[in-house]
Amino acid sequence: FTGVFEAPVTGDIDFELSGNDGIRLYIDNAVVSEMWESEYTAFRKYTLKAEKGKKYAVKIEYMQRSGMADLNFSVGVRKPVDFAGTAANVKDADVIVFVGGISPRLEGEEMPVDAEGFRKGDRTNIELPKVQQEMVKALKATGKPVVYVVCTGSALALNWEDANVDAILNAWYGGQEGGTAVADILFGDYNPAGRLPITFYKSVDQLPDFEDYSMKGRTYRYMTQVPLYPFGYGLSYTTFAYQNAKLSASKIGTKDKVTLTVDVKNTGKRDGDEVVQIYIKNPNDPEGPIKALKGFKRVSVKAGASEKVSIELDQKAFYSFSDATQTLEVKPGSYKILYGGSSADSALQGIDLKIE
Repeated sequence: FTGVFEAPVTGDIDFELSGNDGIRLYIDNAVVSEMWESEYTAFRKYTLKAEKGKKYAVKIEYMQRSGMADLNFSVGVRKPVDFAGTAANVKDADVIVFVGGISPRLEGEEMPVDAEGFRKGDRTNIELPKVQQEMVKALKATGKPVVYVVCTGSALALNWEDANVDAILNAWYGGQEGGTAVADILFGDYNPAGRLPITFYKSVDQLPDFEDYSMKGRTYRYMTQVPLYPFGYGLSYTTFAYQNAKLSASKIGTKDKVTLTVDVKNTGKRDGDEVVQIYIKNPNDPEGPIKALKGFKRVSVKAGASEKVSIELDQKAFYSFSDATQTLEVKPGSYKILYGGSSADSALQGIDLKIE
């Protein structure tokens, strides 16, 4: 590919290339960037110190050794972002909906990504891109309510947003009807009941070192710090209360089952779904999880009504690993059956169970 590029501004202009297998970038017949040896999903960036109106000869050489031909090339002009000016364009809105987060083009395995917070698809921090942080702050400064629709495939540190914006909706990576689903929730046509399948940490400071292979401090099962959003967390347009919980037996054998029954009351003004979660705390296994999810059930409850929910826990729910036998087994002793709407201690109530 050859061509002529006329600089639209004086300043930094970024040329970015990625793909398989070999790529060379020439500016005015000089090689300024290359990846000629095979490097899977390689990425290169060259910054041209440009003069407005000056023409530059651009040439790209591409070589395919094997597999699929893949070449990506883009040119971007750097210029300061006027956050306040952009926010002023929507200052008369009743509600500001900002859709942000990250994308599969940033996070993944062996990707051509070299940006702040990301390295070849890995994460070096879990903060939002700074441009989004500044944009959301400018939107909030308008005094209008701000709803943040977050797109992500992993945990994000949303500390400022959690404390300052009026609502956060985690949309993950939506499919073909993702926009429709978000609209249904924002307009109140659907009462959401999703629950987080991962822990959202406040920062990477809450995560153990990557090269520490122990489970200490990892996931909700071993974490002693308070996360931003706990595993199993989620809100809806109504609230629920748990009442009259009981076990089918207070004592069982190591091969027996037990059933937890609890009344779930919708204490709000809208029909909705609650996800009843059961965690087990096993004091007989000091090296095991602090608590672990062992059962859950989604139940629809009319506003002001109650539904009786029963969840059975079989022998496997009480398994712990034995160093002596190198197998999973049920250890006799006292257990705590925890139930509620998320893994957070503040959201859980407990019943004692004896296994003999």
